Amino acid sequence: MSQLITGNSIPLSEVYWSLVNKADKKFSKIRDLPFYERSRYENYFFKVFKVYTQLWKFQQENRQKLVEAGLKRWEIGEIASRIAQLYYGHYMRTSDAGYLAESYVFYEAILTREYFKDGLFQDLNIANKQLRFLARFLMVCLVLGRREMVHQLVEQFRRLIDECKRTFQENDFKEWKVVAQEIVRFLKSDTAFMNIRPLRYSLVLDPNLDASTPRASRSLRLTDAILSSYHYNEVVKYSELTLDSFRMLQCLEWEPSGSLYQSAGPKMGPNAPTGASRVNSQNVTDPTLPPNPRKAVLYRPSITNFLALLATICEELPSNGVVLIYLSASGNIGQTSLSPLGGRSVTSVEENILRDFESHTIKQDGDPSVQTKPAGERPGQSLRQISEDAVEHGLSFGTHGLTGPSCIYPSDLVPFTRKPLFIIIDSDNSTAFKNICGAEKGEPAALLLSPSHTPPLISADFSRQPSGSLFTIFLTAPVQAFCLLIGISGSDIETDVFTKAERVLSSSMNEWASTLAASDTLHPVWSQILKDPFLRRLLLRFIFCRAVLALYTPVFNNKQNQPECFPSLPEFLLPAAPAIQAAVLQMANVFGGASKFTLPQDITML
Repeated sequence: MSQLITGNSIPLSEVYWSLVNKADKKFSKIRDLPFYERSRYENYFFKVFKVYTQLWKFQQENRQKLVEAGLKRWEIGEIASRIAQLYYGHYMRTSDAGYLAESYVFYEAILTREYFKDGLFQDLNIANKQLRFLARFLMVCLVLGRREMVHQLVEQFRRLIDECKRTFQENDFKEWKVVAQEIVRFLKSDTAFMNIRPLRYSLVLDPNLDASTPRASRSLRLTDAILSSYHYNEVVKYSELTLDSFRMLQCLEWEPSGSLYQSAGPKMGPNAPTGASRVNSQNVTDPTLPPNPRKAVLYRPSITNFLALLATICEELPSNGVVLIYLSASGNIGQTSLSPLGGRSVTSVEENILRDFESHTIKQDGDPSVQTKPAGERPGQSLRQISEDAVEHGLSFGTHGLTGPSCIYPSDLVPFTRKPLFIIIDSDNSTAFKNICGAEKGEPAALLLSPSHTPPLISADFSRQPSGSLFTIFLTAPVQAFCLLIGISGSDIETDVFTKAERVLSSSMNEWASTLAASDTLHPVWSQILKDPFLRRLLLRFIFCRAVLALYTPVFNNKQNQPECFPSLPEFLLPAAPAIQAAVLQMANVFGGASKFTLPQDITML
């Protein structure tokens, strides 16, 4: 007979299952909320979390009685998995890395306690739950940067798939095999060489925040970012996280002083899995770090969802805030790559694999005085002119080419230039977006545009495995991008050489930052963002990228291979400037690659 609650005739098991049903219903609602319903999500998250906290405590306090009433270990694992999903989903909404750490804690507890072990090879449903758990835990470890655990989980994941194929019907695991192929391909592309140093902003490795005091009437900080990358039949991605979006996501976060952030969010306290104490003991809190900019990662967004999210962000943007928009997509129908580096060739990988596996990835269904036209810029076009021009020059985020609900045009962004925007376009049609410059509605936009063509690489690593956009690598890992361009792979470079190159580049960027801050000719669009560490670092890396590609001998002075920025930067930071050429030559000398660059000081840059 089921145990009864003291003073009540309701069986204990019925109370438990009632809580489970209530939690499941609330979880399904929050999972389906689009990114642009931010206020509704914030209110709903804590309600859902409260229910799962009650459920978790209830099963802990009554574990033995519930087991006697028929509770299975995999059902306990399901609750822990849902809590981990809630934490990860909230991290993806808020960019608070404390929630990411808490998600890791619960997933690790599921792994060590083997909640899904009993009946794993007797029940297909439990086998799928274990695979789904491993796939989700892999994503958390990947974003958190715990590569050793990632490789451990990949081996366990692949081994389990093979064992399940022998036990059950092989057709039941075709989609899981595709998932395994995705993560293996992702790790082959995002190698240890690409992660020699953190992509996140490090107070130890990156320039001092107070190194420069720009001459600007105001200072803006990055508060929000939209990151979206999609190429038809994209090879290198994991679930809905493409390699380019992953690198930008990492680049816009603070590197913690410890292995994990101390969580600032709701916790399970003493009722958390015991794995929590083991992981949290490694934490070294750093209260001096500011919050991460809030980021929304969109995969194949419809234009309506994209615009709704952008409108919500602009509506809630603080007076000193700026929005970063990163778009990486093809602009030519039938083309899937900027270059062999792009890694976007036609493949048989199914587009619809495991849409439900990543259920914790939430589905996506100013000052007028600042607006001065920079000298030498083309006159601004009207919105109508941009719209007409954009018919042939948009970015495709779907499978229908440059038409339909998944295409983003320059004119789509113009109405939002009433607020400060920092726009990065990585595409073979990036130049179409320079039409935004001069057509703004109140705030001049900052634009960093990739080359329309990227030089072929001779690195052995990249000839075997494509690894994302070179332009994005320059913005997120510039020393590695430089190495790959001149044909040096991870297996060829020694740590002390790489460290020296890091110091050389850091010194050059510090000088450029100081020069920019002291400049009287720097456009206000750039001077007002120099105090923001993330945006300043992106701008300085762009300057380095432009100089390297302009002076690289195989494509020397070929403008299709050079990125652009609008408004234009002062002449002393153009590739023709002696100081910029000297910095490139110094980097090349570190690697013995000076012969690969042409360095006449009379280069004319338009």
